[in-house]
Amino acid sequence: MSRFILKRSISAICYSFIQPDFRLQSRITQASLQACRPPRCHYSKACEVTKMSSNDKLLPRIFKHVDENVDSYKQLLKEAVAIPSISSDAAHRDDCVRMVHWTQEKLKEVGATTELRDVGFQTIDGKQVKLPPVLVSVLGNDPKKNTICIYGHLDVQPALKSDGWLSEPFELVERDGKLFGRGSTDDKGPVLGWLHAINAYKAIGEELPVNLKFILECMEESGSEGLDELLFEKLKPEGFFDSVDYVCISDNYWLGTTKPCITYGLRGISYYFVEVECAKMDLHSGVYGGTVHEAMSDLIYLMSELVDKDGKILITDMYKSVAPMTEDEKKLYTSIDFDPVAYKTSIGAHQLAHNGVKEQLLMHRWRYPSLSLHGIEGAAFQPGAKTVIPGKVIGKFSIRIVPHQEPAEVEKLVMDYLNKKWAERGSPNKLKITAQSGRAWTEDPSHPHYQAAARAVRMIFQTEPDMSREGGSIPVTISLQEASARNVLLLPMGAGDDMAHSQNEKLNVRNYIEGIKLFAAYLHEVGLLKK
Repeated sequence: MSRFILKRSISAICYSFIQPDFRLQSRITQASLQACRPPRCHYSKACEVTKMSSNDKLLPRIFKHVDENVDSYKQLLKEAVAIPSISSDAAHRDDCVRMVHWTQEKLKEVGATTELRDVGFQTIDGKQVKLPPVLVSVLGNDPKKNTICIYGHLDVQPALKSDGWLSEPFELVERDGKLFGRGSTDDKGPVLGWLHAINAYKAIGEELPVNLKFILECMEESGSEGLDELLFEKLKPEGFFDSVDYVCISDNYWLGTTKPCITYGLRGISYYFVEVECAKMDLHSGVYGGTVHEAMSDLIYLMSELVDKDGKILITDMYKSVAPMTEDEKKLYTSIDFDPVAYKTSIGAHQLAHNGVKEQLLMHRWRYPSLSLHGIEGAAFQPGAKTVIPGKVIGKFSIRIVPHQEPAEVEKLVMDYLNKKWAERGSPNKLKITAQSGRAWTEDPSHPHYQAAARAVRMIFQTEPDMSREGGSIPVTISLQEASARNVLLLPMGAGDDMAHSQNEKLNVRNYIEGIKLFAAYLHEVGLLKK
């Protein structure tokens, strides 16, 4: 889960009349980690089913089939992980295409009709590189059944063993009930989970309770280039979404490690590149130090004026349009299962903000904006003493924006503030600011779609799911919401400590297997909703 992307709903501002030549995505994996055991398997072969919405024999038979096929599910995930579908590296473009074709064959095996949709080219290092096709698939067209559109992605982040992996990242390895491998949890495991759930219905000779439509891309980790054009300029006009009743995405994670959740909100993101140039080349500090207005000093000044030591954003009026909190929302934070001590321990923090108070931590992670400094391009970062004066440096920071904060409004506040500070600085150097933004997203967790998913969670895990928001951004959620005009739900499979995008990414075996059962139960529950 990286990530944000420059999409149809995104505004972009480029000062000095230079438009960036890329689209960036960042979805920060939730680090709400708890050092606890994985969830119990409540529907093992010996389990007795205690609650069903209908047909008290159907789902136990499906769950039994799932329990009996664990080894085959691991094997398929191993095959998927072995394909290094790294979308950010042109050298792996053929692997991305191979991953799409591999998945296409798996969909055909369950009886789906499939189509590979061309989405054009992208520019990498000045060269035109063909984008991998988007896999569009349909399974079932019974007008009496509800139709779910499922989105997932098949590409992964780069990974090398030398980065700190304990095993080869593209070889699925099981250790202590965990399946380690790049893409295991983000997002190949969940995508395969849907296929396994479909197969389970077929294996016991039962019809799927719903019609399914799939949109599976292989560029999500690199900005989903071409996807919005496909959604809005092709699929929507062609009527692809006309029969869709609900949209489901499984590309996120539980808040912690023991309790499942359903996600109804995401923060948006506004990402900034602040470029300061003092010379046309890097300079030697022994020769030129004291004779030029150094770009690094100017940039550090600007970056230091953005946020205070407690994380409060200093940009004028940044909190003005934040949605007011309701009493119901306030109660929600109290009821959510979140352990600040375990969270602090898991990330190795010396101290948490907001005095470690659970409710305040969740609020500032989900419903208030936050500003983070990410790095400086052009600065010396290698080990050892360097005496260079950078001729040009680019500072990078982002603001996670929340409902009622519009990207264009936030960008204007930031630009006005930085230009004001630049004028106060009085530097003769050249300043250029570029912004890319994506909106926040929320849904109504009381919607029948969410209640159906909650019933499925209770059925599998015997607990009420947390209705959670996330601090990260998945703008494809907004795109699908706008393209389909339907309710969108995020139904995670993985746990909060899966380390997507990081070294030693993993998916717990039990999250994988119980996730397959959850998807099967979810299909069942949505099938019961009034058409």
